[in-house]
This record gives sequence, C-alpha cells and structure tokens, in this order.
Amino acid sequence: MAEGNGEIPIEEVSGKDSDVGRTPDYRKLIDYGLDPKVAAKLDDIYKTGKLAHAELDERALDALKEFPSDGALSVLGQFLDSNLEHVSNKSAYLCGVMKTYRQKSRAGVQGAPALASTVQVKGPDEEKIKQILARTGYTLDVTTGQRKYGGPPPGWEGGTPGAGCEVFCGKIPKDMYEDELIPLFERCGTIWDLRLMMDPMTGTNRGYAFVTFTTREATQRAVQELNDYEIRKGKKIGVTVSFNNHRLFVGNIPKNRDRDDLFEEFTRHAPGLVEVIIYSSPDDKKKNRGFCFLEYESHKAASLAKRRLGTGRIKVWGCDIIVDWADPQEEPDEQTMSKVKVLYARNLTQEITEDALKEEFERYGTVERVKKIKDYAFVHFEDRDCAVKAMQELDGKEMGGARLEVSLAKPPSDKKKKEEILRARERRMMQMIHGRGGFDWCSCSPVLRGRTPQPQPRPPQARGDYGWVMWDGRSMGAARGGGAGVRGWGPWWCAPRRAWPPHAQRHAWQSPRQAKFTR
Repeated sequence: MAEGNGEIPIEEVSGKDSDVGRTPDYRKLIDYGLDPKVAAKLDDIYKTGKLAHAELDERALDALKEFPSDGALSVLGQFLDSNLEHVSNKSAYLCGVMKTYRQKSRAGVQGAPALASTVQVKGPDEEKIKQILARTGYTLDVTTGQRKYGGPPPGWEGGTPGAGCEVFCGKIPKDMYEDELIPLFERCGTIWDLRLMMDPMTGTNRGYAFVTFTTREATQRAVQELNDYEIRKGKKIGVTVSFNNHRLFVGNIPKNRDRDDLFEEFTRHAPGLVEVIIYSSPDDKKKNRGFCFLEYESHKAASLAKRRLGTGRIKVWGCDIIVDWADPQEEPDEQTMSKVKVLYARNLTQEITEDALKEEFERYGTVERVKKIKDYAFVHFEDRDCAVKAMQELDGKEMGGARLEVSLAKPPSDKKKKEEILRARERRMMQMIHGRGGFDWCSCSPVLRGRTPQPQPRPPQARGDYGWVMWDGRSMGAARGGGAGVRGWGPWWCAPRRAWPPHAQRHAWQSPRQAKFTR
C-alpha cells in the first residue's frame, strides 16, 4: 500500500533519523547486527577518539553482539572510563573487560549491571611513567591481566635471556606500579622486561611481578639486594630467582617406544614440542624406562600441553599417563662451572666397565678415578683443560654399541632441598592418582573410583616382593582410622596385611620391615 501511494515506510524513517549525528561507522555496526543502543554507545566512543572502528576485530564485535544490551552498555561504559593510553590491542582489551564482567556476574557481585559506575582505584603516576619511557625508550603494553614494560630493550641484538635471568617479586603493595618498581630494579642491572600482574576483578595489581634481566649477574644482585627490602614503611618485598619451566615429566609410557614415536604422538596433542628426552633401560638399550621429558618452545606452550595431557582423558597407546612439571634444574653460575674437572657420561651399556672408561678417557689426560652407576658414570680428571678436551672429542662417540653423551658434571646440589623437591613431586603424583580413583601401573588401565581393583597377572621381570600394591581399604579403615571406603596405593609394607604378597603373609607375625627382607 505504501508503495502504491508513494508513502515512505515507517522503518525507513526511524532508520534515517537514527543516523542523524552519527559517524559513517554507525551504519556498519547496525549492519553487523549490533543492538541500536549498543551501536550508538560504541559510536559515541568513536567520537572521543579513544577507539576507532578499524581497531575492533570480529571477535570483539561478535562478543558484543551476543551480550545482553544492558550488559554491553555497562561494559562499554567501563571501557570508556579506562586509561587506554598504553593499550596496544584495544580489541583484546575490550574482550578482557567483557570476560571480567561475566566473572563478576557469575560470582553474584552486587551492582554488576552498574559496572561502569564502580569506584575507580588509584592508578599509577602517569607523569612519572612518561618520564621513564622517554628516558629509556622502552614501551609499556597494558592488558586487563598484566602491565608489561619493555621486552626487548631498544637496540637489543640477540635472543631472549636464558634460564636464571628472571626474578619473582612478591608482597608488592596492591596500589604500586611501574613508576616505583622500575627505578628500584634498574639499580641491579639492565631490565629486559617487567610484567606486573593485574587483577581485572578489582583493578589493582595481584601483589607480584616478574622481572627479566639481560644477565644472570643482575638477577643474582637483585636477589641479594632486594629480597626483604622495605619498599614502603612496614612493607617488605620478597625477591627470588624464577625458573621459567619449559619441560614436562610424563610417566607410564610404553617402554617399547623410541624418541621418534613419542615425538610424533605428543605433537598430535599440543603444539610447540621441541624435543623428547628419554633414558634407556640399563638392561635393554632398545627400551626406555617408562617415562620421558617433553621440552617445549616456551612456558606458555608447556602449560597448554600440561592442561591438555593432564585431563586424564588422553591415552598414549592405551596407557593412562601421569603428567607433571619437571623439577626445575638450578644452573650453577659460570664461575662455579669454570672450575669443574669432572665429566658426566651417560647412555652406557652393562658391558662397559670402569676400567674400559678410564682407558678411553685417559687418552686425553690423567684420570684420577671413574665411578660407574648403572648406565652413567663420573670421570674425575686431574686437569680441567684435559676434561674439556675429552668432552669435546668423546661426546656422541660410539662405545660398546651405544652413543655416549658426555658433559661437565654439575656440582652436587643441596641435599635437603633435593629431598624437598622429591617429596613435593611424590605428593603431587599421589594426588593425581587418587584424584583419578587409583591407578594400575602393570596393566596400563585406570582403576575406577569406588570399585575394587581386579587382580592382574604379574608382568615379566616384575618383582612382586618389592612391588607397590593397591587395596580397597575395608581393613585399612580399621588399621589406620580411615573410613570403610578408603582405598590406597603404595609399597606393600605400608598396606594392610591382607594386601601383602604371599611371602610376607607367611611371616605376618613379623613387622613389615622384617617381613620385607624375609625369604
């Protein structure tokens, strides 16, 4: 009817009126499917110059389109009130604000819909930060989760600083920012980057930061000078060396798989795998020891792999694997290693004796003694230069049908600290196993929670007298004070007596320690 008498449809009138005073990008937002109110609010932000339409990607626009209009308006209000001066990726920052809004809404925070009107926390001294950036030439990149200063420094040539160049700084006051932290850490050496971790829920920092220096010496100086440093009256910070772990420990892998098989298998589950480290069995060099280490290109890649592999749903050739962070290796400083005269040689076969090793290594200098332990050995030289020459010549050489791996031996670590690391790993492993309802190492099959494990045939070469066992816990409850449903996994001499192996049952009148060694 409108078409016949020349009248303009009502929809066209409202559409035309709504474009009055709007930028050309407003119509693009409407065409994309955004709510008119949300599009109008976003167009108002465009007019302020804090954001341009070209800076928003499809991910941010799609997220705004899916948001309820009231929630989207609150999010855009908070975004407008934010200090975006050092935000390089504004689209990602807007997505972070939306994520925080959802978290607050789920947590039932009072006044979540009125997020834009929340009280603003005290921010950094922008004038001091500008002076620091002008003086150093560094950049400052701000996201909802962290504030990153530097990385790399201007004019830097070379790669990223290696292990031992980063410190963790804890107990930072929540209202402290780069304007106070950077001058403090600059005293110790050249900063590669400083990452202050932020809490998007409150807008304050999380109380800790990571500082990477260009040298290890600067890192050690920061620990010595700034640990327990009183940064404000009554406020002391803690500074310690941070090890950016790139390596995972994976247990319960099939022993008949080699490095190439494992690399191909684990690459399918997560990207960024660089190397697979396995240790050959002393009895059979064609078999591994049932575990391996996965080296990734970055901590982020390793963390992603740990999350994917550690779900309990992924099987490797039918086996349930155990995944954990590899214990961090503290690298000795260069001054300490420059005095080492002992070589570490591994991947030795049983046929290689201490005398054969001494004869081979003595071609490069006087060897004081050789100590072989299973498939590795320590070779003590009288002179360091001879040790270095032997390492360079023999590393990778075939000996006894195996390829030698020779390196400088690291000085012994603190025994107490090593024991603490081992105990911590054991606790984590037990938590994983009990979290999955137990585990049967012999059959590579999970033991379901709440079910009594079925007896499994003993595998070849297994020594049941020294093995670990599982029990359903009915007698465990009476023996250890636990409930009737308690189940356990561990050395047999820690289990209830009815779970002991046959030889120990025959000597049940003895203590577990005595029965362990009785034949």
